[in-house]
Amino acid sequence: MITTFIDSLREKPNDRLFNPWFEIDPHHDAHRDSPEVRRKQFQTYLEERIGRARYLLIAEALGYQGGHFSGIAMTSERILLGHQREKYAVTPDHVFTGIAPSRTSKKEVNPNGMSEPTATIVWGSLVEMGIDPYEVVLWNAVPWHPYKPEKGLLSNRTPTDEELEAGLKLLPSFLELFDGARLVAVGRKCEATLQRLGLKFVHVRHPANGGAPKFRAQLAEFAGQAGSSAK
Repeated sequence: MITTFIDSLREKPNDRLFNPWFEIDPHHDAHRDSPEVRRKQFQTYLEERIGRARYLLIAEALGYQGGHFSGIAMTSERILLGHQREKYAVTPDHVFTGIAPSRTSKKEVNPNGMSEPTATIVWGSLVEMGIDPYEVVLWNAVPWHPYKPEKGLLSNRTPTDEELEAGLKLLPSFLELFDGARLVAVGRKCEATLQRLGLKFVHVRHPANGGAPKFRAQLAEFAGQAGSSAK
């Protein structure tokens, strides 16, 4: 099921989106097999959460500092390479253990790998709160990376309605992989998007732009309530 789902991500709705699992970033990828590396990392990440996931955190769209190079939503290369270990206590083993993690960006892009503030806050919060990261799956309503053509692939932009519609068509297949897990909308834009599908979910503040304290508080409250109800 996982390989079928990943293969369904191959077709993107337009050329203003970057597909990290099936496309090469011609200026920033370190090698020609970078898409394969990202695809394998993503597959391993999902496989190790099948049957264990309790929460699905869905944000709006993939970013250039995160999944663009790691292949995993809200997850940076810097986390995979172990450079968030000392300050935030986040290790590569929190993401997956089945394969050795790899960077796909050139070292000259960033010597320690790309770093995404949202990824740092999300993973740091999970570890700090003692939430088992293998009970959490991170994803985006728009799975591909929307970028500004005039600024190049190292940029982000708000996805269009067309791109959201394309992403939402794939969301039910993603949810089927983790049947029974509780859906969490990260940010108001994702909340509005999920409402269109008539899905049952809870909402937490997006951690960007000063939202980290509220995100942590809401996540702690939600996880605590879910933990209590599961007992």
